[in-house]
Amino acid sequence: MNLLLFKASHRQGDTVVLSGRRAEHIRNILRLKEGDSLRVGEINGLTGKAVIRSMDNESVRLSVALSSPPPQGLDLELILALPRPIMLQRILKQATTLGVRRFHLIRSRRVEKSFFHSPVLKPEKIEKILIEGLEQAMDTYLPEVLVYHRFKPFVEDILPTLAGIGLLAHPTADRSLSEMLELYPGPTVETSSSRTGNGSEKKKILLAVGPEGGFLDYECGQFVDKGFTMVTMGPRILHVDTAVVALLAQLSLVTVYLDLPTS
Repeated sequence: MNLLLFKASHRQGDTVVLSGRRAEHIRNILRLKEGDSLRVGEINGLTGKAVIRSMDNESVRLSVALSSPPPQGLDLELILALPRPIMLQRILKQATTLGVRRFHLIRSRRVEKSFFHSPVLKPEKIEKILIEGLEQAMDTYLPEVLVYHRFKPFVEDILPTLAGIGLLAHPTADRSLSEMLELYPGPTVETSSSRTGNGSEKKKILLAVGPEGGFLDYECGQFVDKGFTMVTMGPRILHVDTAVVALLAQLSLVTVYLDLPTS
């Protein structure tokens, strides 16, 4: 835990009272005492420092001063065929650490129905995983996680409403990520400022990653019909959690290449 996070409801003025996991972490892992300081952040808010004013076996009382915005994240939404629960936990945490701002968890033919009944998808469990990822990255922006139980309604009704450069990661694609980027030397979308000649806004990235074995041809075709480009990272077939991390790491670099903004 590089940044201790708390909710706005935990703060009264400049005082925050913590109990449970966070208080235990301060006492037993950080081994801090009254008068010591630590890095803190308010979820979806600023970061700063806190001083321990009092502590006991039940809670820790902090005096906080928040002054700095969190680090910028990727302007990227991850569309992910719902993986096995244990793999989903790893992906949610790692992708949050790498700066993903929104997750779309979708159904595909190779996704087992039972995955959608996993306790991992309970809101309280998802929030815990996301917060762990934020604490690692010293970020405060809690990503949004959306779950879709049917593939066709997602690609027909939801996907067209998502703006950005659509990338579909698929092992049999004949275009590499670097080759695709040569086709997009800084694409833009028109905004009120660009219409008045004051500038333009760069597009975000929509990254779609399929299940183990990849999306079916029909499913790939649906993404391509909506403007997605199929890309590959090479001949090696990676597990989904490894592929997601590798893709996000590459795309966090190419946002500089494309001069895409972060959010």
